Amino acid sequence: MSLSKPTSSQAAALAVAFGTALALAQAPAYAQPADKEKCFGVSLKGKNDCAAGPGTTCAGTSTRDYQGNAWKLVAKGTCEKTESKTSSTGQGQLKQFKEKQA
Repeated sequence: MSLSKPTSSQAAALAVAFGTALALAQAPAYAQPADKEKCFGVSLKGKNDCAAGPGTTCAGTSTRDYQGNAWKLVAKGTCEKTESKTSSTGQGQLKQFKEKQA
């Protein structure tokens, strides 16, 4: 069996297919309810709803309370009113954040 070198169009097609596969693998597996929002920094250790960044891989994998890159679904409009002991504002954030030092 002889293997030939792929053409540039075959290589480009393979690169696109691989990139698409990676993007789909990282996409969320569910649709967020319209009456909920992701709130970062409010979940307790092991109580986050899904992966957000380093230290989280799936629901329930946050390693500490109020982790800035772990989120919990909360009622829309309540995130920035919910306590977060690691947020610079003292409240949950709509985007992940670097935790303040105690």
